[in-house]
Amino acid sequence: MSRIGKKAISLPKGVKVTYTEKTLLVEGPLGKLQQELPLQVSLQHENNQLTLSPASLSPQREDLALQGLYRALIANMVKGVAEGFSKKLELIGVGYRAAVQGDILDLSLGFSHPVKLKIPAGIKVVIEKNTIMTLSGFDKHLLGEFAAKVRSKRPPEPYQGKGIRYSDEYVRRKTGKTGKGGKK
Repeated sequence: MSRIGKKAISLPKGVKVTYTEKTLLVEGPLGKLQQELPLQVSLQHENNQLTLSPASLSPQREDLALQGLYRALIANMVKGVAEGFSKKLELIGVGYRAAVQGDILDLSLGFSHPVKLKIPAGIKVVIEKNTIMTLSGFDKHLLGEFAAKVRSKRPPEPYQGKGIRYSDEYVRRKTGKTGKGGKK
């Protein structure tokens, strides 16, 4: 049985939910998000709370898994349009820096050319001290996808620790070669 799927989602003040024909629309102060719901899940809206349940009387294992999945997705949508999400990335390396020019993120990552990424609509990028960037937005999926795309341009390497990493990420360091020695 899905324990996450059984929990009710309370709607904060200012969040409005519209549910029609298996399409859920969540509107809040930061924006609006839409989600299609599968036929195996039914949604109830009562007393400013959303509750998901399996549509069939004898649910299969897959139905319970979908109930938990869509409960988590809807909870993220509600939190996103009410409060928003953010991710912090650090650029570690000599000469590594970032700048925002309109809707383009310009990264200098030690390549012979600058790396330019288009910032998706709904994502805000704030650069602090040229090496720390904060990405924020109301769509958790889009935010995570863009943060992973930025990180993939120069992932942290284990020998010197250079690269782009999340601020709470731990990179296990390896020792390099010792130089002289070994078998002859």
